[in-house]
Amino acid sequence: MDPTELEELQASIRTIPDYPRRGIQFRDITTLLGNAPMFHRAVDELVRPWTGAKVDRVAGIEARGFILGGAVAHRLAAGFVPIRKKGKLPHETVRVAYSLEYGLDEIEMHRDGVARGERIILVDDLIATGGTAEAAVKLLRSLGAQILAACFVIDLPELGGSRRLQALDVPVRTLVSFQGH
Repeated sequence: MDPTELEELQASIRTIPDYPRRGIQFRDITTLLGNAPMFHRAVDELVRPWTGAKVDRVAGIEARGFILGGAVAHRLAAGFVPIRKKGKLPHETVRVAYSLEYGLDEIEMHRDGVARGERIILVDDLIATGGTAEAAVKLLRSLGAQILAACFVIDLPELGGSRRLQALDVPVRTLVSFQGH
């Protein structure tokens, strides 16, 4: 993406100060999603490295990862598998716990959501500390999936999430970065 396109993409993301708590700059992609040219550009850029490659499924992390992941899966002619918070899926699930700032949470997916050896791209809107994405990687790998990459529109590099996934040998693709959190 050229620098002008990158600036336009970044400008299409709304920043909401002090949400969900004081000192946080919430990066809201709903403005990007509502802007058809920017949404199209973001999906094009997320897909570009894998155009023509064999991708079996795209795994999207609840909730914005469903929107982006569904679009990426469609463009790659791949299946889609949702990764959700505990208790939201109706069929037999596998689950993994992960740490939050204060406590633990769990994510899950259907046990038959991926098959051993399938080539998966993980998608979400933003990578911050990387806790949820790391849990998703562990969940997918527990079923024998091969993670080709994790893709995000936004990186908050100061929080270290991209480095955390790279330490798990997961290539990370992000489109824009914002300083701070």
